[in-house]
Amino acid sequence: MKHALNAFFISFLLSILTTQLWAQPYVINRDASFESGFRSTTILQGLEHPWSMAWLPNGDMLITERPGRLRRIKDNRLMAAPISGIPEVFASGQGGLLDIRPHPQFEDNRLLYFTYSHGGLTANRTRVARAMLRGERLESWQVVFEVDSAKFGSQHFGSRLLWMQDGTLIISIGDGGNPPIRLKNDWIRKQAQNRKSRLGKIVRINADGSIPQDNPFVRAADTDPSVWSYGHRNIQGLAYDPLRSRVWASEHGALGGDELNHVRQGENYGWPTITYSREYFNGAPISDSTSKPGMVDPVVVWMTAIAPSGLLVYTGDPFPNWYGDVFVGGLKSQDIRRIDLDDIGRVVGEFSLRIGQRVRDIRQGPDGLLYVLTDETNGSLIRLEPTGDKTSPSAP
Repeated sequence: MKHALNAFFISFLLSILTTQLWAQPYVINRDASFESGFRSTTILQGLEHPWSMAWLPNGDMLITERPGRLRRIKDNRLMAAPISGIPEVFASGQGGLLDIRPHPQFEDNRLLYFTYSHGGLTANRTRVARAMLRGERLESWQVVFEVDSAKFGSQHFGSRLLWMQDGTLIISIGDGGNPPIRLKNDWIRKQAQNRKSRLGKIVRINADGSIPQDNPFVRAADTDPSVWSYGHRNIQGLAYDPLRSRVWASEHGALGGDELNHVRQGENYGWPTITYSREYFNGAPISDSTSKPGMVDPVVVWMTAIAPSGLLVYTGDPFPNWYGDVFVGGLKSQDIRRIDLDDIGRVVGEFSLRIGQRVRDIRQGPDGLLYVLTDETNGSLIRLEPTGDKTSPSAP
């Protein structure tokens, strides 16, 4: 009996220690191994700073260009004329026409949802709007959500959209920018910890822009009711994981400290109170802490910036060894990082799919292949296809 109890307690302690170990961030401070088993095919060029892509039920693709254009791709060809009906956007720096997502019932209602920056250099904000696609024109443009306070400059709009399983929409909102940008007599980035502000948050709305009554802070007097999670710097990748029923987010750090997070409603992700990032102007740590009680640690941290943008969880057939892994686009690294996960979501490795251009968005197409947009003046749409042994597209 005594030996059985000892064995039980040893097993119990080991399980606690193992759980704590798994909970630690996977900190990457080395170059990633190169991925093999795929080839890149450039489908088309001539896109001006493309930001996002989405497929329509008929197989056409829509692509946003940051200067304020919506382009249609039909049979792998870029239609000459942009789709009309986009209003003027604040196309400066990181701002412009950004994400696009069709409504889950697009075939019935023809609704497309957009994020964009609105205003001018001294006063601008992130907006969410929807419009009906009629042929080659958008009609009935309607703003359904916007950041509550205007900011200065052209940084950190966030702006990724993700439809949830219950038909609600979550949106990433950036913290407003780096020092010396200020709001209310302090660094604007501190608004990420102010729950009354929409800056530095993921917000959740209904399709018509109203606030879901089951949002985590909907009855809290000290919080904007749209807030779903907070303590974010600048999320430019959001993806739903149908295999593990979770939301992933990739988030820009400052000088290093980029993150991949498992995002849950009501949680605080720490920025700028806890972070691995350093200041641009002097390289000093932004915070003296990388972890604190009551704040959620990242799943992955890149100590050397990759500048993450675009995110997906792979569920296709052409690359079976990638099934269930997370793919993170890199602007600065000019590649895609495959985060190898086990069945319960633990990180077991990282590999680099070299693109050689700034990766702005990555999506899994209806054919199960990966599609890439590059953020260039002459941006490209690229398709990744398997080569050789299709059952083994892994890094050497």
